[in-house]
Formats: sequence, C-alpha cells, structure tokens
Amino acid sequence: MSETTGKVHFIGAGPGAPDLITVRGLKLIESCPVCLYAGSLVPEAVVAAAPEGALVKDTAPMALDEIVALMEEACRAGKDVARVHSGDPSLYGAIAEQIRRLKALGISYDVTPGVPAFAAAAAALGQELTIPEVAQSVIITRTAMKSSKMPEGESLSAFARTGATLAIHLSARNLLAIERELMPILGADCPVVVAYRVSWPDEAFLRTDLAGLRAAVREAKLTRTVLIFVGRAIGMEDFRDSALYDAAHVHVLRPKRAKRAGNG
Repeated sequence: MSETTGKVHFIGAGPGAPDLITVRGLKLIESCPVCLYAGSLVPEAVVAAAPEGALVKDTAPMALDEIVALMEEACRAGKDVARVHSGDPSLYGAIAEQIRRLKALGISYDVTPGVPAFAAAAAALGQELTIPEVAQSVIITRTAMKSSKMPEGESLSAFARTGATLAIHLSARNLLAIERELMPILGADCPVVVAYRVSWPDEAFLRTDLAGLRAAVREAKLTRTVLIFVGRAIGMEDFRDSALYDAAHVHVLRPKRAKRAGNG
C-alpha cells in the first residue's frame, strides 16, 4: 500500500445557512482541492467557497465505497479532501464507517465540529431548552423505520420518563409511533415544536402538542428534514429564575459582599 500525503477533513457545515459554518470549516473548504459534500442536506452555497479548479462533488447519489475510493485517490495524489456534512458530524453524520475505512487505508483525518440542528432550531425560536426545575437535560434521539434499529433500552417512552426535553431527528414519517409512546407518559397536551429546514430560505416552525402532531405535519405537507422538540420546557414562560445570576448565589467570581455599616 503506497504512502498517502493527503488528509481528509470532516467538516460540520451547520444547519444550512452559509454563514453558520465555523471559521475553521470555511477555511478548510477554501483550501482543499477536493470537496465532497452531502448535497441532500448541504446547500451548494456552503461549498461555493472551494478554490477555483477544485473537484466539488455531491455524494448524495453515491455509495460508501465510491466515496471512500474518491478520498483515497485524492489523498494518494497528495490532495487534501474537505468532506462536508450537515449539522455537526458527530450526530447522525455517518462518519464512523468512513473513518474506519480511512484508518484501514492508512489515511489521516480530522473532524471540525458544526452547529447542530437542535441548537440552530432553539436559537431561531428564541428558546432555551433547559428551564430551571422543569427540564435540565436534552435528549437527542431518533426513531427506527428503514434505518438501523434502536439499541435496546433507547426507547422514546424511557426517555420521556426522565422529563428531559426531547429532540427527535429523522422521524417525519414515524409520527404515530411518537404519539403512541409519548402521550401515555407526557400527556396529550405536552408542547411540541416541529422545525423544518432550519436556517434555509424555506425554514418553518409548527407549534402544536402531542395530540395535534400528526395533523399539523400533515397539513403543512412535511415529509422529511424535520426536527421535533417535545417537552414541558418548550415555550414555557412561568418559571423560576436560575441561580446563575441570583444576587444571593455566591461563587468564586462573585464572592459574598460584606454588609455595610450603618449610614451614620
């Protein structure tokens, strides 16, 4: 096996808007002579920064072995590869199997994080997902249909019992299962927000509850690229302030203030 001098850079492109990619990710795209991007989820505007003459290829219609073969060919020719994924590549990015093959081929790589969809959606909503004494955890999950099955113990019903805010990916066609698992635990009136193509020009948000989830999505004709938030923290306004900025909360950067003597 010949030595490789090129490197593969896995880059999180963020949720879609070209200005939500990190500075590091953008600089890598600007410098790599080969750019492979998941065109079904990454807009062309994100990879438009590739240098003049670069090979820019949409990998959406390609199989894993074809993609890895392109990476190997480039790296053995001494060319770095920008491998651009949507959101943050650590979440449903399918980079693990690519990395495994690169290691077997002796090809070096690194990973640049991106803005994950759930964070971009919460920002667009002006919503904090962790509300004091309501929900202090966020569970990022999905449901199983044609994709690989969920591991034992990772069920929506189990997650719902924690009271955490749920961020459910890849489940636009599995809404009945979501309702059946969550309503007995969280209640039919539990708040839901469906986020569609966050930060894209056609971005949309649906506010509903578990009982109205299917009807809302059906009416909006959304069949893919949605993220579903479920939890009591969603849209809540009547809650206690956190201790973080409470005047009585003493910590190393805000020590206890000495009481002043009388006005005398």
